Amino acid sequence: MRAKPRTTFVCSNCGAHSPKWVGQCVDCGGWNTLIESRLDRNRGGDSPRIGSTVQRLDEIQVSSSTRFSSGLGELDRVLGEGFVEGSVVLLGGDPGIGKSTLLLQSLAVLSADLPVLYVTGEESTEQVALRAQRLGVDAPNLNLVAENNLEDIFACLTSSKPRIIVIDSIQTLYTEELTSAPGSVAQVRETAAKLVRFAKRERAVLILIGHVTKGGSLAGPRILEHMVDTVLYFEGDKTSRFRLIRAIKNRFGAVNEIGVFAMTERGLRGVDNPSAMFVNPAQEPSPGRVTLATQEGSRPLLVEIQALVDKSPLANPRRLTVGIDQSRLAMLLAVLHRHGGYQLYDQDVFVNAVGGIRVTEPAADLAITLTVVSSLKDKPLPQGLIVFGEVGLGGEVRPVQRGIDRVREAAKLGFSTAIIPHDNQSKQMPQGIEVIPTRRLSQALSLIA
Repeated sequence: MRAKPRTTFVCSNCGAHSPKWVGQCVDCGGWNTLIESRLDRNRGGDSPRIGSTVQRLDEIQVSSSTRFSSGLGELDRVLGEGFVEGSVVLLGGDPGIGKSTLLLQSLAVLSADLPVLYVTGEESTEQVALRAQRLGVDAPNLNLVAENNLEDIFACLTSSKPRIIVIDSIQTLYTEELTSAPGSVAQVRETAAKLVRFAKRERAVLILIGHVTKGGSLAGPRILEHMVDTVLYFEGDKTSRFRLIRAIKNRFGAVNEIGVFAMTERGLRGVDNPSAMFVNPAQEPSPGRVTLATQEGSRPLLVEIQALVDKSPLANPRRLTVGIDQSRLAMLLAVLHRHGGYQLYDQDVFVNAVGGIRVTEPAADLAITLTVVSSLKDKPLPQGLIVFGEVGLGGEVRPVQRGIDRVREAAKLGFSTAIIPHDNQSKQMPQGIEVIPTRRLSQALSLIA
C-alpha cells in the first residue's frame, strides 16, 4: 500500500512552516496566510540530485508549432488563428455567461478530426448531453467523463490519449496527495500544475475553465494565470444577447483581442461585424448620445456612449457608470469645470456604454465629455457623428493609436463626420467623411455651444 504523502502548511508572507493549519502565523502574525503544501519524502538531506540538461541557445532545435482551428471564427481571432499544439488555455467568466456552451460547440467541430476528452466536474454526462441536444450540437465522437479525482482523470487520459482536453472546472478537482477541500488554493495550484505538465509532455491542448470572484478576477491563486499560455475572459451583460471573449494573456498571439458572439436559441453565433450591430448612423439624434470609435486589439469597434445629467436632490451628487471607468469620469468632470466652464457639482451624472461593452482605453474621453455637455444643455450632437480622443488634465486633446483605422470603420458604416485629435489627422483619411481635427477640448465643445 502506497504511503500517503505528508503535508505541511507554509505562510505565504514569511515562509514559516506549521504542522497544522492555524488562523494566525506564529512568526509574522499574518492572518489566513497558511497554505497547504506537500512534503517530498524522496528528498534526502545531502544526497546529490541529477539536474536537467543544460543547452546552448543555438543548439536548441525549434520545431514549428502546429495550429488548428477551434471551429469558431471569433474564438480563433482571440487565440491567434486557433489552438497551438501543447498549449494551455484558461477561460474565465461569470456563472451562466456561456463558457461551457462555447467550448461544447468548439469541441463538436474538433472531435470530427481529433480525439477529444471533456472532463466535467460540475455536471453529469447526462446533463452535458441534454445541453448538446438543446443546442443542436452533433458530436458523436466527443468523449465525456464526469470526474473530480485527478488520479482517476489521469487514468482516463492515459487510456484515451486525447489531443484536446477540457477541464470544467479546475476549481472542482482534487488530488489525494492533499487533504484540503476542492477549490482551495493548494488543490487548485497542485492539480493545475500536474495537468499543465501532462499537456506539455504529451503535446496536447489543455483548456481549463475557471470561476471568477465577485470582483471579476479569476478565483484561486494568482500563479494559475502564470502557469498557462493563454488567459481568456468571457464577459457580457446577462440581460444582453451579446458576449465578448477577451485575451488578457497570449504567448502565441496578440493580447487585448476580442471576439464577439450573440447568444441565440441554438447557442453562440459569431458576429463578424459587431459595429453594425451596436450602432446605427441613421438613428435620430437626441441629447446625451454619441458614437465612439474605440479599438479592441486589431479590431476597430464603434460603440454608442450615452450620458444623463440631472439636478441632484442629494448633498453628494451621484456619479455612476456602466462599461466606463468611474474614476475616469470624475477626472473628466473636473476638466470640464476647469477648462470648459461647466459646473456639475450639483448634478447627478450617469454614463453608459450601450450593448454591455466595457471600454477601458482613454480614447473614450472626448466622447464622454461631449455626451455629458450635450445632456446638460439638452442639445443633441449632429447626426452621423463619431468621436475619439484622449483628454488631458490641461484640456488638450491627445492622439490615440490607429486613428485612420477608426475613421475607416466609421466611413464604412455610413458616418458622415468625425471629430478626432489634430495629431491623428492624415492625408490617407477615407473619402466621404468630414474629418474635424481638434487640439483643445474647448474646440470640440463649440459644436454644441
